[in-house]
Amino acid sequence: MKVLITGATGLVGQAIVSALHEEGIQVNYLTTRKNQIRKEEDYQGYLWNPAKGEIDLDCFIGVNGIINLAGASIAKKWTSAHKKAVLASRVDSLNTLRKGLEQIKNTQIESFVSASAIGIYPSSLTDYYEESHSGIDDSFLGEVVEVWEKAAKDFSTFSFPVALIRIGIVLSTEGGALPKMDAPIRNYAGAPIGSGEQWQSWVHIDDLARMFVFTLKNQLSGIYNGVAPNPVTNSKMTKTIAKSLKKPLLLPNVPAAALKLFLGEMAYIVLASQRVSSKKIEDEGFVFEYSNLDCALEALYYPKVALNSAEMSRINKEYV
Repeated sequence: MKVLITGATGLVGQAIVSALHEEGIQVNYLTTRKNQIRKEEDYQGYLWNPAKGEIDLDCFIGVNGIINLAGASIAKKWTSAHKKAVLASRVDSLNTLRKGLEQIKNTQIESFVSASAIGIYPSSLTDYYEESHSGIDDSFLGEVVEVWEKAAKDFSTFSFPVALIRIGIVLSTEGGALPKMDAPIRNYAGAPIGSGEQWQSWVHIDDLARMFVFTLKNQLSGIYNGVAPNPVTNSKMTKTIAKSLKKPLLLPNVPAAALKLFLGEMAYIVLASQRVSSKKIEDEGFVFEYSNLDCALEALYYPKVALNSAEMSRINKEYV
């Protein structure tokens, strides 16, 4: 099997590439930078320019599945220019992929999985969202995901199944939200944000990567929430991170008004509340390795060192 990935060099993309390689699956990836192109037996890069609708059609050679992760980061100040970039990058990437597929014999493609986000769900302290919910958040996040998903659903005109994974807060020590959340805690300046009652639906990066591979290999279709089974409030998240780092929380909650003054409209990312269900993907047979926040953080902050075969042999002999 060979998989084509867009956004392969990003945080989630790298984790998915590793998960695919662990299963012996080869990867082709698309990049806009020549200096990021590698030509290895199981990892080959190809150029594209989504803004201009350009793509190297050789990227599809031998490919059976496609994972789309491309899109400008949402976690930058929401200026008018960046908002346009966020929207355009997602739509242009999908449109360019679709244009490329229309120019080749695409019958060998067996599955298409595209990233989405739980930001489509309306902010609520009480609702518990499943994929069947039809409401859309009245915010820039809701607008982005609505447009993003519409472009992905256009792939339903092809013969292969199309799946969308609505990603929650991805926990990784290599980047993303967690280092931003734990930095003030490490420096004794951590505190819950706003009321602290807003729900945060999170997922360990390894589970998310496995979920993409699971969805692809099982040729699933439709929408799935990319979150762990047990969402927590911001207050609980903050306290659990502090507990994992063995750091005290000394300060009162950060006022929402102060955060809005500092971050502007982008403050909505951390003030919005979305409690999201993972039941649908679990019903398909996916099993989370990290369903509990404490365990997920423990694995991230204090990873166990894998023993090589020689070390395992020595230990086994000691106990014979």
